[in-house]
Amino acid sequence: MIRKATLEDASRIAEIEVTSSRFAYKDLVAEEILFRDTLVENRIPRYKDWISNNVFDLYVYEDPSTKVIKGMMGFGKCGDEDKSNAFELHFIYNDPNFLRTGIGTEMIKFFEKTGKENGFSEFVIWVLEENEIGKNCYLKNGYSSDGSEKIFQRYQKKEIRFVK
Repeated sequence: MIRKATLEDASRIAEIEVTSSRFAYKDLVAEEILFRDTLVENRIPRYKDWISNNVFDLYVYEDPSTKVIKGMMGFGKCGDEDKSNAFELHFIYNDPNFLRTGIGTEMIKFFEKTGKENGFSEFVIWVLEENEIGKNCYLKNGYSSDGSEKIFQRYQKKEIRFVK
């Protein structure tokens, strides 16, 4: 089940982001960034702020039977100048223990459904160029690169834009 995130979810959301980043980016991003600078306790206040101030529409995937939060995402209007009428999936993370179970696809479909309900017909996702797991998931869900690139500041890595 996908539901709106609450303040009580902030620590689990932070844990998912950190563990997922370490799993997906372990060969792409310097260890000191992933294991010294990217800490759960540092991310919790950010998520609490985002939830409290509605910075993003922040949602969690909660297993309906166990009530365990297994994934999270944040989305909203796209900030790209050339895509001002698009809906953007700003971030999506699955706990690595639950990869390849359909959670990511379910969250992407929810993101698209929400965008359509809000009048959007174009969808944007930025992904690190070297993130094969993410790119494969987005390709499987009908996205393709439009050739746009930028640098993700926190990791100093190139991102490519996927659109649908």
